[in-house]
Amino acid sequence: MPLKLGDFELNRIYQGDSIELMRRIPDNSVDLIFADPPYNLQLNGELYRPNQTKVDAVNDDWDKFNSFEEYDNFSFLWLKECKRILKDTGSLWVIGTYHNIFRLGTIIQNLDLWILNDIIWIKTNPMPNFKGTRFNNAHETLIWATKSKNSNYTFHYHSLKIFNDDLQMRSDWYIPICQGEERVKINGKKAHSTQKPEELLYRIILSTSNPGDIIFDPFSGSGTTAAVAKKLGRKFLAFEKDENYVKISIERLEKIQTLTQDLLEYKVEKRIPRIPFGLLIEKGIIRVGEFLFSKDLKHKAKVLADGSIQCENVVGSIHKISAYLLGKERNNGWEYWFVKRDDKLLSINRLRFEYYKTNYDVRFFFIEDLKKENNSLNE
Repeated sequence: MPLKLGDFELNRIYQGDSIELMRRIPDNSVDLIFADPPYNLQLNGELYRPNQTKVDAVNDDWDKFNSFEEYDNFSFLWLKECKRILKDTGSLWVIGTYHNIFRLGTIIQNLDLWILNDIIWIKTNPMPNFKGTRFNNAHETLIWATKSKNSNYTFHYHSLKIFNDDLQMRSDWYIPICQGEERVKINGKKAHSTQKPEELLYRIILSTSNPGDIIFDPFSGSGTTAAVAKKLGRKFLAFEKDENYVKISIERLEKIQTLTQDLLEYKVEKRIPRIPFGLLIEKGIIRVGEFLFSKDLKHKAKVLADGSIQCENVVGSIHKISAYLLGKERNNGWEYWFVKRDDKLLSINRLRFEYYKTNYDVRFFFIEDLKKENNSLNE
């Protein structure tokens, strides 16, 4: 029995007018929308390289509008439908160039969608400016928005940080334009003038959706969104007006293999129960009556039965006592206190980690905590 979304089977690309088809999608039913709408480039005449060969530019009929007003009306209609079908927890991504992205951004805000970021896709291999009359246009802009300011959207921050060599993922993405074997061609010529690289969709879908989520593309083109969604174990639905593009996309999808579930799991994003200091006492990992020590051994505090610790005449939590000794308002006691085991100092944070490791699947947790601990021990 095929999975369905309203009148449509999921994991299919439908041919037809996107706005008319979108009206048949139920309210609040889509997890992520990626829209690559017509750019309305307003090109005048043909463009030639210095060697007089013709540039294969975007001059398709689907990108032509009679006026800004016509384009704005078209944009309002499809964006209004996007807001209606997007879940409260979902994300909307819209890509464009300077020709249209500011108009789209205005409409997005007028519809009370909430913009989270604008992402600059910096093309590492852009097409040159052959006339030499402007700067080389080497980027496109993506808008990432949610249904409202209070939307509880998906964002795999920690996974993206690991993806980016343990650095926060920034809003400038260096990705080459579609090229090589990835470029879909017919008789040696590119099948679609604005085919997006899979790397771009990979990052978007990986960061703001979950396996099994429904990914929707109202302007499917050569099918990149559907192809990456299938690879990453998401369900997808896509609309495309041009029958030839639909045919090309279906052939492309047949070659895509979905990654197995164990490879798609966001293990670094898992949430595990908070472990209080008192639990380590209950489990006998830290003993009532033993002493905790600062790393330099200048301070020590006795562990009491209720989970508090006493340093001289001051009693409080591991956090408050460490802050008191450091002359601070607050401090992380897990990083301050040590116990003696076999005449060696052992961080209580290490004991907490060992408890997690024994009782939970935490192979990927507390990496940053352990790095800090190891760095402090090596100082």
